Amino acid sequence: MARPSKAQAVDYTKPQKLSAGLLERATCPEGETFVLVRDVDHPGLRLRVTAAGGKHWQFEARIQGKLFTRSLGAWPAVPIGDAQEAARALRTSAAKKIDPRAVEAEAAKVLADEAAAAAAQVQAAKAAAVAVGDVWPLYLEQGRPKRKEAWKPRYLADLKAMAAPGGEKKKRGQGTTRPGPLYPLLALPLAQVNEDTLKSWFDREAVAGRHQAARALMMFRGFLRWCASKPEYRALTDRDAGRAPAILDELPSTATSKRTDALEAAQVPGWWAGVEQLSNRTASAYLRALLLTGARREEMAALKWADVDFQWRKLTIADKVDATRTIPLSPYMAHMLATLPRINAYVFASASKTGRIADVRAAHCKALQSAGIDHLTVHGLRRSFSLLGEAAGAPAGAIAQVMGHKPSATAEGYRPRSTDALRPFLERIEAYILEQAGVTFDRATEPGKLALVA
Repeated sequence: MARPSKAQAVDYTKPQKLSAGLLERATCPEGETFVLVRDVDHPGLRLRVTAAGGKHWQFEARIQGKLFTRSLGAWPAVPIGDAQEAARALRTSAAKKIDPRAVEAEAAKVLADEAAAAAAQVQAAKAAAVAVGDVWPLYLEQGRPKRKEAWKPRYLADLKAMAAPGGEKKKRGQGTTRPGPLYPLLALPLAQVNEDTLKSWFDREAVAGRHQAARALMMFRGFLRWCASKPEYRALTDRDAGRAPAILDELPSTATSKRTDALEAAQVPGWWAGVEQLSNRTASAYLRALLLTGARREEMAALKWADVDFQWRKLTIADKVDATRTIPLSPYMAHMLATLPRINAYVFASASKTGRIADVRAAHCKALQSAGIDHLTVHGLRRSFSLLGEAAGAPAGAIAQVMGHKPSATAEGYRPRSTDALRPFLERIEAYILEQAGVTFDRATEPGKLALVA
């Protein structure tokens, strides 16, 4: 049989014996968008020739009554032999009623599952490497108490101190500070913090001080709650680890740990005299201010001169619950504050980094020793104000409002008093405390010119 001429036209109406020359001669007839060159030896295999000159292999067959078409690549990049071999494999699958697409989809799914499993292993390894110490700084930065916008400065300082590494020079005494109770937990992987690890940690820390360890545990439970609320740490966090019975059974009893210390009326004269004798006049005034107002120690320490209105006799205090609260500036309090030197913006100024008084426990301890009082915390002065206020006959709601407590719904019906309405009650309390202390005070004396006879 003679070899076809290179100029011989291709008959597209019937299958052809494929050759390179034939495929070279194949062109799309004028007026058509494409033409198919079918392979006589491999049913279903064809070369699609377009009007633009493109030539691409295709395979077509019916599998279980559905048309199946597969592109096999462009010619001559895919030679005739390779196209025919691919067509034979597809024809075999079609004869067995196997849809290659389903096979390929299953293979792709297997590969995807394997890739997902590998990625999960990598992610699990990364998660296992996340230590408490990696997340703790984020908690300090992003965490906050319930229904609050941000940490209170004092509590944030306590959180940092609880996890401090120690080794710094002590502010008082010799030597260096010891690590905070939470510091050992920072090295643990977050995923390994569970009932057993926390129990072991708590037992070690309780040796140095059970109450301090219990407070550290309460703080750490807040950290675990925060981690459990974050999608990226939720799977790593055992939120209930700090509530395990084995740990709760070891906590100090709230009945015995709750502080109830306060000045008795008979102790007021000795305490007042001891505080008056302190060489640190700022500390002396600060301690008396706490007793005369019932303010929290940080609230009073943060008091600035801009918050003291001598003209209208008012104090604006940075409140722990609300942003601020305004209370009357009682007569003795006004005179006492007016005698303090104006060193900086703070009323109770000091040479510390913060510029204000920070810790008066040492000074208070001296006053207590002088008065023969065994124990009274600085916070106990706040309780003392409440008790002495009741003894002076002031309403419970007025006392609570001055102290920054929410008034009782039963006793006060949530009706806050104006500053001027509070004034007679606070002045009554102040007069009662001065009477108990044995202090005679001339209320007509101008601020800054105390005239006291003890």
